[in-house]
Amino acid sequence: MSNEDDAFEALDVFGGRDGADGTPGGEDTGPEATRRAAGDAESSRASRGWWDRNADEYQQDHGTFLGDDRFVWGPEGLDEVEAELLGPVEDLKGLDVLEIGAGAAQCSRWLAVQGARPVAVDLSHRQLQHALRIGGGTDGVRLVQADAGVLPFRDGSFDLACSAYGAVPFVADPVKVFREVLRVLRPGGRWVFSVTHPMRWAFPDEPGPEGLSVSASYFDRTPYVEQDEQGRAVYVEHHRTLGDRVRDVVAGGFRLVDLVEPEWPAWNSSEWGGWSPLRGNLIPGSAIFVCERD
Repeated sequence: MSNEDDAFEALDVFGGRDGADGTPGGEDTGPEATRRAAGDAESSRASRGWWDRNADEYQQDHGTFLGDDRFVWGPEGLDEVEAELLGPVEDLKGLDVLEIGAGAAQCSRWLAVQGARPVAVDLSHRQLQHALRIGGGTDGVRLVQADAGVLPFRDGSFDLACSAYGAVPFVADPVKVFREVLRVLRPGGRWVFSVTHPMRWAFPDEPGPEGLSVSASYFDRTPYVEQDEQGRAVYVEHHRTLGDRVRDVVAGGFRLVDLVEPEWPAWNSSEWGGWSPLRGNLIPGSAIFVCERD
């Protein structure tokens, strides 16, 4: 992600936006980047369209990093096989696991290899087509196209739920999503999700030195929106402070048992949009919330 005047071309999402201050693009002929209100319906519609249009490029650019059956929590490369935020790997066998905002279901495919019974949910039809392409339809992963705020499952259907930069940053009402996750989890179930670290919203989304100076208020919750010439949103991302996220978790009915801020590992020399070794060694890029229901 670079200057605001080339916001759309530079946009590169693990879940991320271009330009912390959301200044509208100058000479760019693509969507206008701005900060304005955006509700549930508009956010959902924009996310579905954006991912359907950009899934091919996204998987082409980042498929190698993500792998076909790897569980990566964010651009830092924190791997679930080492982190065990869902619990010990050996305990995953036989568990029903829901992945929300699954994309091409790489995380779900890893869960299936561990013996779990994963269901991968995504809003984007095109992303799920990539899941079929990679898995060949025989990887033990059930694919469902659905909105995270209206999950099509019975109460108490899953033992675990997870989301690696999926859905949560893009919804106007995260508490609604959390309550849906709570509903479909069994008692004692764990819900783990990762998002862009909230403090990143105060900085320009640049991987180089220009991304190290505060340029906007951390406390400005106005959504980042890219809109077409008619003012219709084509991409929306919602900012919540760290305190907001904690309160949302509690309002959703969960207990927060851990908050992980992955450090940038020495082996990772790659840049992913605004994430880079330079920034990653100085400021957190991702926040992972480990939650449980009673």
